[in-house]
Amino acid sequence: MSFLQSIIDHINYLGAMALFVIGLYTVVTHRNLIKRVIGINIMGTGIFLFFIAIGNVTGGKPPIIDPNNPDVVYINPVPSVLILTGIVVVVSITVYSLSLIIRIYETYGTIDQEEIARLVSEEQKND
Repeated sequence: MSFLQSIIDHINYLGAMALFVIGLYTVVTHRNLIKRVIGINIMGTGIFLFFIAIGNVTGGKPPIIDPNNPDVVYINPVPSVLILTGIVVVVSITVYSLSLIIRIYETYGTIDQEEIARLVSEEQKND
C-alpha cells in the first residue's frame, strides 16, 4: 500500500514527466514541422505542471499576510510568476515558429523536414 500511496502523492510529478516525454517523442519522431511545434508546446506544458507541483504546499494558503494569524503556512508565489513568464515565452516561440513554417511552405511547397532538406541540398548542388 505504501507504493500506491507514494504514486498518488506524486501524481503531479508523474503527469509532468509524462507530458514532457510525450512532447519529446513527438518532436523526435515526426517529420512534419507543425507536429514538432505541437510537441514543443506539450513539453512546455509538462514543465509548467512541474513548476506548479513544486510550488504547491499541502494545506498552504495564498501569500496574503494576515497579522491576526501569524502561524499560517503560505504557498510559494515564485513558481506561479515563473509560469506566467514561461507562458509568454512559449506563445512567442510558437507564433514565431508557425510564421517561419508558413514562409518555408511558401518557398518549398512542403513542411516535411526530410523533403525540405532534399530540396535545399539540390539547390546547393545547382549553385
